[in-house]
Amino acid sequence: MMEIPIMGRKYIPRIADMILKEKLETSGAVWIRGPKWCGKTWTAKQQSKSALMMQDPDQTFNYLRTAEVKPSLLLEGETPRLLDEWQMAPVLWDAVRYAVDNRADTGQFILTGSTLPLDHEVKHSGTGRITRMLMRPMSLFESGESTGQVSLTELFNGEQPFGKTNMDIEELAFVTARGGWPAAIGVSNKIALAQSNQYLEAVIETDISEVDGVSRDPSRVRAFLKSIARNITSTASLETIRNDIKGGDESLSTLTIRSYINALERLFVMEDQPAWEPALRSKTAIRTSPKRHFVDPSIAVAALGTNPEGLLKDFNTFGLLFESLCIRDLRIYSQSIGGYVYHFRDKTELEVDAIVALNDGRWGAVEIKLGQKQIGIASENLLKLKEKVDEEKMQPPSFLLVLTGNGFAIKQKNGVLVVPIGCLKN
Repeated sequence: MMEIPIMGRKYIPRIADMILKEKLETSGAVWIRGPKWCGKTWTAKQQSKSALMMQDPDQTFNYLRTAEVKPSLLLEGETPRLLDEWQMAPVLWDAVRYAVDNRADTGQFILTGSTLPLDHEVKHSGTGRITRMLMRPMSLFESGESTGQVSLTELFNGEQPFGKTNMDIEELAFVTARGGWPAAIGVSNKIALAQSNQYLEAVIETDISEVDGVSRDPSRVRAFLKSIARNITSTASLETIRNDIKGGDESLSTLTIRSYINALERLFVMEDQPAWEPALRSKTAIRTSPKRHFVDPSIAVAALGTNPEGLLKDFNTFGLLFESLCIRDLRIYSQSIGGYVYHFRDKTELEVDAIVALNDGRWGAVEIKLGQKQIGIASENLLKLKEKVDEEKMQPPSFLLVLTGNGFAIKQKNGVLVVPIGCLKN
């Protein structure tokens, strides 16, 4: 993707650019949600013509006073108008909703925020006036590591994959630890790897308590995040996580664990992967527990206190974090074509790492394997799932795919595709 100079820095175009453009063309306002530092404000600025920056230290006090007295004044300006970190003055939500009603036009406002407001802070849902849009850190295609030779959209259209990744195992370990934070792209390795550690410290020391006003012990939060990192891509229950971190502290309850998860979801730090519940030929029970994930695998790397070199010495952990990296990218790519990413597991213990399901009913199944040796077993799993799905009630899969860390993009004789993550794009 071509870089665009902006204010002395370079803006790297995002897949979210297209999504935002389409939503502005059909909605009065668009709310871009997502974790802090993922690039929401920069992306919004590319398409806004005026801006209200609530975190401007020279103006915050005045803006908050104005919001209390006459919030409509803060909405004045050329459109689309950006309202950055609008949740600092929650009344702006209702002001935007009212303005959109009165103006009866599309593309009026872009709202950005790194936390979900509490339910009592806004009076109306904004349904029909304010469209929501989730933004995540950058995919490997956006950050420049993926060649983009294989398109997820084209796989759904029946195209055969061709390509070869340029990434070796050392670079895969690096990008897993670095993450997709825009500030970590195009800088020295030392600066790049520091971003996720700084992010994690901010969450532990400040954000998780500020998000809902509940004071939380940083040492407990740190232990909790480390436990989630140890259980990444698993369906670990609240009780499992509690037992993992309680030590001799019997006062730690599953309610506390749930409150941590709720707070981290409101900060968009955690993003669990829901279970897929298809129509099956038999009455086999489907497991419905979500898989645990952070919004970016680098958060787990930081929580574990490791680095690229550490991952290369522990391929079990590296494999789990590689899976989480692939889930991040699949989410970003599928979002642009109206898709969502699930996982599948039934009572016979048949598991498939990812199901990409589109709004039009099409779906594809994905197994994720860091190395080449497990491609055969992964392919068998995918074919077993295909046989279990009732194709009288559902469409057959658009593709069966093994997503790998290296090698070539090919179609095997059994019909299962093999594609390195370093070749994939939306």
